[in-house]
Amino acid sequence: MVVNFVTDEPSKISAIRAMLEPQHHVVPRLLGAGAATILGGVLIIDADLRKPGPIEQIKLVVRSLRSVTETLFVVQRHLHHMVAQAFALGATAVVSRPSEIVTKLAEIELVENAARSQVADASPDLVNGSTVFASMLSAIRSGKPFALSDAANATSQIIGGVEQRGLGVWLDDVRRYHEGTFQHCLLVTGVAVGFALEIKFGRDDVKRLGLAATLHDIGKARIPLAILDKPGRLESDEEEIMRRHPVIGYELLQTTSGIDPETLDAVRHHHEYLDGSGYPDGLAGSQISDLVRLLTVSDIYAALIESRPYRSAMSREAAYKILAGMDGKLEGSLVRAFRNVALRA
Repeated sequence: MVVNFVTDEPSKISAIRAMLEPQHHVVPRLLGAGAATILGGVLIIDADLRKPGPIEQIKLVVRSLRSVTETLFVVQRHLHHMVAQAFALGATAVVSRPSEIVTKLAEIELVENAARSQVADASPDLVNGSTVFASMLSAIRSGKPFALSDAANATSQIIGGVEQRGLGVWLDDVRRYHEGTFQHCLLVTGVAVGFALEIKFGRDDVKRLGLAATLHDIGKARIPLAILDKPGRLESDEEEIMRRHPVIGYELLQTTSGIDPETLDAVRHHHEYLDGSGYPDGLAGSQISDLVRLLTVSDIYAALIESRPYRSAMSREAAYKILAGMDGKLEGSLVRAFRNVALRA
């Protein structure tokens, strides 16, 4: 495994090499020694987060990342303000002792090896869709543009997978190979496509709903990973930050070439309810488009049938029962039309 070690103290480089080599290939970089793009591997940052200079230099490093598996910060856990700073800078985890670095790298290797063996068995449409999601989220986190055509191609792959193998098999594959934000995005797109096919949408309309589903949570790329991947329920302040993602996604996509107003509307309003109790704009009734109504049903169902760290995946029957009980919030005729989709998934 390649370990990119970034530090503000040259003396730390020999220590990290002595600890990790030859099992891992350590690529050392000194903060302030010139910009260099980091391609792949794991990033470990060990610098003084109490000083503004290193913090600004770390921001430059993080913006240059390409396909980095995880970003670890070396921080003493009792220094809570520095831990918070590390996560604000993009940490996926913090480590406080050398032994923790070795253990964490071993865990990452195990996960990567398992993922490689799983992906080898996964269908091409799932692999391609996952690759596009990873590319989009990585580009956005790094402040770089992404091609809308990539999202459209991934949507087409998912449509083909659902058509060929059926929604139930496709969703089972997603749940087997993915978790977290990737799993949710893939599930929502599959469910939305299955819904559109069930109600006999034309080809263009299936693609339109599918693309809106593919992009609906893109704003989560700007939500701190400490909140996005928290292994438990969010606190009220964390929930408030999470609820910003529709507006963030809308603003990100506004400048994307080729995006249409309907897709922008769906990204911004997929958490709106007919009774006006949704967010971010409190829309109600006829203010909510048909595309948004379809996407919202698909989004809620997908969230219920996926596994979360704090609860198991809900059964198809139980998930549909919750949808059916959201009278006044969701369009009843759509929920009834969704029944066959839900119980076959």
